[in-house]
Formats: sequence, structure tokens, C-alpha cells
Amino acid sequence: MKHAPVAATALLLLPLTACGGNAAAGGEGSTVTVTVGYQSKTINTVTAGTLLRSLGYFEKDLNALHDGHTYKVDWQDYATGAPITAQMTAGKIDIGSMGDFPLLINAARGKQLDRPTRLVSVTGYNLRGGLNTIVTAPDSPLRSLEDLKGKKVSTSIGSAADGTLVRALQRAGIDPDKDIDKLNQQPAVGASALAAGSADALSQFVAWPGLLAYQGKAKALYDGAQLNLPTFHGVTVRQDFAKQRPAVLEAFLKAQAEATDYLNAHPVPAAEKVAETTGLPAEVVYLYNGAHGISTFAPAIEPRFVSALKQDVSILKSAKLTGDVDVDAFVDDRYIKKALGTAYTERLATTPAPAASEVWPKGATRTRTFKSPAELLRHVARHENTIRAAYVPDATTGTLWFADKAVWVTDGDLLLPFVAPATAKAYLAGHGGARVITYAGALRRAS
Repeated sequence: MKHAPVAATALLLLPLTACGGNAAAGGEGSTVTVTVGYQSKTINTVTAGTLLRSLGYFEKDLNALHDGHTYKVDWQDYATGAPITAQMTAGKIDIGSMGDFPLLINAARGKQLDRPTRLVSVTGYNLRGGLNTIVTAPDSPLRSLEDLKGKKVSTSIGSAADGTLVRALQRAGIDPDKDIDKLNQQPAVGASALAAGSADALSQFVAWPGLLAYQGKAKALYDGAQLNLPTFHGVTVRQDFAKQRPAVLEAFLKAQAEATDYLNAHPVPAAEKVAETTGLPAEVVYLYNGAHGISTFAPAIEPRFVSALKQDVSILKSAKLTGDVDVDAFVDDRYIKKALGTAYTERLATTPAPAASEVWPKGATRTRTFKSPAELLRHVARHENTIRAAYVPDATTGTLWFADKAVWVTDGDLLLPFVAPATAKAYLAGHGGARVITYAGALRRAS
């Protein structure tokens, strides 16, 4: 079956205005407005958006410039990266943050429309691809990617989640253009379609899969980490703005680094701040942004991310969303290196926290970690009424998930959690005697 028209990319073809960005104008003593496009609910961009805004670090660092200007920041919130790119190429947004696939479209549109942009930092990432998940309705009979043949699958075409869907289907021997009916929808629309039964599955990026699972409105069908390919979000800037206001860009990147340090040092308060601003449950924010969350935050542009972008180009080309993209020309780490100074090398070597089982007690500002999922289950069984949320890593991919939403397997004395049926099934195939049990059954066996 053929997928729906690419409505998302239409936003990228808005007419250009004749004027440049606000920040490019104004002589000494003037007020300079810096326009930042971000995605509040795409919570692994929070260090360049939601959290950064709530902490006020960018405004503080701008005021510290003492260059004769007064600075004002105009924060503009969007649901996806496409409208941010449209506004950047129209000269109306100076700095934006978005996922890896939208970043490539940003690069392509910038070059096409003679409004070149540059990738200048990274926000959150997952080295295996766990930021994207395919989910189905809670009562769906679908158990595998093969079951999606002939079904309606909602995603946002041109997004990282669409890239995960395409790659996962191709690896399963399924043609993403012919074997499914792909619905091109905004995340919120796709979530509603799944609930209404007009979509059989939904492939989306952080935080939609975790949110729907937490609300009991979906269950995981496919863990994006099964692809074992890095996914990340990053910060893009108009090239003309970077050249005209390098000190402002440097202030933004310094502020992003400060917000990153705050999130890493205070993961629970950071999750609460983001939750308060976005309306997302803090438990969902923590699933992705917590101490052992699905997303790792570090602003350095690592070579493996550049390599991942180059691999992503073919997916966008096959969908006719871009032609060739000169990734090396798009990536510009000079600004983040200058902003971080000697700390850049240290941040470049950042490694994700090892996967761990974790409990968030009610009323606590800190979580508690456990050596194994079985230890966590024993604790939950004894303190069930005092637990705000419990998280466990997939036994094979390491992707964190809610303990009560995981697929549990018993194998001798082991109790093993999995995000999706596919990873559990793969484990069962190699371990005779292992079997799937319910969460309640896992709690009983642990206690």
C-alpha cells in the first residue's frame, strides 16, 4: 500500500520573507531579540528548550555579555522539527532543536533555499536507538512486525520515528511503502487515531510511546534499540546568524551545557520542572531523562553521531524527502568547542550510565537503584503503596521501561524484563525452559 501524502514537509516550503532574523538587526544600544524554536514535549531536547527556558540560564549568559545591547529571548514551542525548519529558512528563527532525521531535512532545505544552517551541538541521545518505539493498543492482537502487514501504521514522515519504522520493517523483510498503510500524522493525532482504532500501530519518538504506555493507552510492539543504531537530537543554527552573532550563539551553548549539568546532577528535580512546564507526567519524563533513563545528555558532537547522520540520508532519499546531504559541511563543532573550552574533550568522552533497575518513592527527591530486576520486584512487593514509579532495563537492549508495563520472563531463578514481545521471544528461543509470566506473577516469584 502507498503511504499518505507528505503533509509534514509542506510546512518546509512556506514562502520566504525578505527580512532577516531579529537578532541580526540593531546597532549598539539596541534591543536584540533572539528567537529560539524548540519542542517542549520532545523531552530529550530539554537542555536546549524546556529545561533551559525554565532555568533562565540563556538569559543570564546573554546579560553577562555586556556588549552594549539589551537581549530578549523569544521562545517558540512546536510539536515537531518541520515548522522550526520552515521558520529558520524564512529567517524568523535563529536557533532550533530537533531530531536527527529532521536535522538532515533542515540541512537540505537550508541549502536548497539559500538559507544554510549548521548543526552545532547535541542534546539527548541513545546509542542503540531506544528513543523511538512502535506501540499498539493495549488489547491489540499484534505481536510482531510481521503482523503489521496490511495494517494502518501512524507516524510522522521525515521524523526519527519514521526512520525507525522504515528500518525495522526493512530488516523484517517488509516493504514500508507497499506492505503497510502508512498514515502521516502529528504525534498527538496519531495517538488519538490509535485510541480510536483508526490506526493499528503508532511509531513515534520520545516521549509519546512512554506516555501512552504509562497511561495504559498503548503497549510496546517494537523497541527501537533493537536496531542498535544511534539516535539523537541536536541544535541547529542559521549560518548567517552564527556569523553575525557568534557571542550570542556561544552564550546559548554555554547555557545548554549548564542545563545539561543541572539535569545530570539533579535528575528528579529536572524531571519535575519539565513536567510542570509541559503537563507530561513526571514519571514519564524521568523514564527518558532520569539518572538511568533512555536518553543520555551531552552537548559534544561525537563522530558516531556524524556517522549515524550519514547512514540516515539514504532513508530520507528513498522517501523523496531530500536529495544528497553534505553532512560534513552541515556539522560545525567550532562553536561548542569554543563555548566549552578545555571541558570539551571531557564531555566528548561521556558514556551513558549503565542500565539499572530504579524505584522512585512517593515524596522523594531521589530514586533508589537495585542490582537486579528481581531485587526491585522484592522491594516493590513489600512497599507497593509507597512507590511512585518503578523502572527496569530490557534484559537485552538495556532500554528502560516501566516495570508494570514490561514483558516478564522467568528462567530458572532469573526474572527478566523486556520492553516488547519481540525481544522476549528472541530470549525464549535461546533458553529452553524460560517462559513469559505476568507482572503480578513476577512480583509473587520475587517475594
